[in-house]
Amino acid sequence: MNPIVVTALVLVLAYALIAAFSKYKAWISLGAALLLMLLGMAPPLEALREWVNWNVLAIYVGSLILAELFIYSKVPAVIAEWIANKAPNAAVAIALIALFTGLVSAFVENVATVLVVAPIAIEIAKKVKVPVGLVLVILAVNANLQGTATLVGDPPSMLFAGAAGFSFNDFFFYRGKLSIFFFVQAGAIIAALISWYLVRKHDHKESVARTSKVVSWVPLLLLVGMVGGLAWNSLHEVGVGAGAGLICLAAALLGQLWFVLFRKEKLSEAVRIVRELDWETLFFLVGIFIMLGALNRSGAIEVLAGGVESLFGTDVLAIYVFLVAVSVLISGFVDNVPYIALMLPLVSSVSANLGIEPTVLYFGLLVGACLGGNVTPFGASANIVAVGLAKKQGDEVGFGRFVKLGLPFTLITTTVVAAAVWLYWKP
Repeated sequence: MNPIVVTALVLVLAYALIAAFSKYKAWISLGAALLLMLLGMAPPLEALREWVNWNVLAIYVGSLILAELFIYSKVPAVIAEWIANKAPNAAVAIALIALFTGLVSAFVENVATVLVVAPIAIEIAKKVKVPVGLVLVILAVNANLQGTATLVGDPPSMLFAGAAGFSFNDFFFYRGKLSIFFFVQAGAIIAALISWYLVRKHDHKESVARTSKVVSWVPLLLLVGMVGGLAWNSLHEVGVGAGAGLICLAAALLGQLWFVLFRKEKLSEAVRIVRELDWETLFFLVGIFIMLGALNRSGAIEVLAGGVESLFGTDVLAIYVFLVAVSVLISGFVDNVPYIALMLPLVSSVSANLGIEPTVLYFGLLVGACLGGNVTPFGASANIVAVGLAKKQGDEVGFGRFVKLGLPFTLITTTVVAAAVWLYWKP
């Protein structure tokens, strides 16, 4: 049978099963990869050596461990409490905390950030009688937005960096021009204004209890050191190379040694941190890398690229708008990791066929896929966590209520960021 047909059938089946049974996404992904190997579509040694981007996975694991230690340090909680008490009123406090949550999420895993800041936000909400569900949804969508901004912000950003050859610094400046980080910050400011608008009636001052104390500043220093190391490495290494992965793993190892030797925490606690990492996503990514490597090897990407060109010809703006819109739509209902992984090589192929630099299309894909997760309560992990926390507080956020908040938020922020990207980066 035609390799394109075989590989495409396996991929379609895997994606359908992932959408239907997301709890088993890692097993489905690895199962599909194994099936492709058995069918001869993915030579095992080539797949494991060349298709799986182990440097991206190393960055993911290292940054997750460091994020756990940063949360343990209580620094984010203390800063959030300080912001809440310094704000002139409750509405501004909620907006600033949402902005802070987003900024932290550019460097720390989104769910962890929401879990740390949520208690402060819940306390404010209860005091000023703002629906707790509304405040928690605000935190989640702001966190998701900023996950796009840096190499270590979210798995889609890591996949993008690996495919596009972006280093850590390239997220800030690329080829002498402003890069995706600054456009996301424009969206973050808009998001903070939207957050304030939603709670604007609560304009009286409310303080929160200062219950958190900084355990240690060491995790923050390690996090800053990791970021600095990645920035330095970007000057010497193109894209996501071994150096970037080693820097993240080294920072995580130093953090674990500090945790056990200087904080005198039990070794079992350090092991627990590693054991409870998001290994599911890591193994899921291994399978995705192999599936997409097989798809690319079969020649299917070129066929898909030809289909896009037959629809839009050489109209780059039409392709860009279509890419952003479809990404928002799909990512609102489907895990954006397999989606963006599939689309990255397609964008590269389309750009090559059109003879244009792919950056603007890459950015459009990233913005649409990451911000699209804010449309529904299951579009992103942070949304699921926020809805669960709200339910525990007696304020259930159903599908309709979430979409009523998430859809306008997504449309406004995506339009602002995508339009700014196009006007600045258009070929």
